[in-house]
Amino acid sequence: MSLANDVGKRVLVTVPVLVGVTALTFSLLHVSPGDPIDVVTGFQRVDPAVRESLRAEYNLDRPLWEQYLLWLADAITLEFGESPVTGRDVGATITDRLPYTLLLGGAAWVLSLAIGIPAGVVAAVNRGDTADEVSRVAALAGIATPNFWLGLLLLFVFGVHLEWVPVIPPDAPLLSADTLWFLVLPTITLGTATAALVARLLRSSMLRELNAEYVRTARAKGLRERTVIWKHVLRNSLIAVVTVAGLQIAVLVDGAVVVEQVFSWPGMGRLLVDAINRRDVPVVQAGVLVIAVSVVLANLLVDIAYSYLDPRIRHS
Repeated sequence: MSLANDVGKRVLVTVPVLVGVTALTFSLLHVSPGDPIDVVTGFQRVDPAVRESLRAEYNLDRPLWEQYLLWLADAITLEFGESPVTGRDVGATITDRLPYTLLLGGAAWVLSLAIGIPAGVVAAVNRGDTADEVSRVAALAGIATPNFWLGLLLLFVFGVHLEWVPVIPPDAPLLSADTLWFLVLPTITLGTATAALVARLLRSSMLRELNAEYVRTARAKGLRERTVIWKHVLRNSLIAVVTVAGLQIAVLVDGAVVVEQVFSWPGMGRLLVDAINRRDVPVVQAGVLVIAVSVVLANLLVDIAYSYLDPRIRHS
């Protein structure tokens, strides 16, 4: 099977997953306690005729399956209606906040790979040496440290004590120098655990590959050790890393909820927390849907990367 055919097959498999994600997201409105109309009316007592009029306006008087289809049609066009709490367009709210989370999550993901992959290679090549032991201790500390505690510690040391970075986000454009400088601490906080996990997993995977027959054959042919490690061993070891790197996108999104609260970062995580506290159901639905779809698409990219790194997977 060619790579293009394999990608097409995996895209088709993703479609029912996305449909399931939309169904689960829509169900948030109906499994949450209380009547959505109470949120619209501010939990005040109103005339029954007014309540029925509001239910008709929000399509709550229609059968459940019809409500879902109407909501799905709007979601496909990125039309999520207005927030009953703020009166603002939900799509515009998501559009304003999403770039902040993408920047934070993307920076943390790149940092985790930039640290985790070299650390894993060094630990595997120097098995049992000081570099390996240091890597083990650092990885254990990175995985065991709660990101909210690490964030508060970094904020206290570098923001309050040393005053190297501001303690609240600057009022500046997203890609300005001031904002990117402030983003350093949240990025470290969010990417530390993932970097530690990648390093430990890559070390274990490379140790298995270093004992493989093809490695001994490559060395017997006179290839330089650097070429054997970086061109052959590392590529075959990256299968496991790609798995973790893809799955960690979901972890980074979950962790961003806490990190954004700690650093007052105006991203999707903070928006969802505020919306949940205010019972702003349309914003919660839209936010959860965007995050869930992002995770599904990330896993699709992981599957495609599998096929590229190891062509044997296409025929499995």
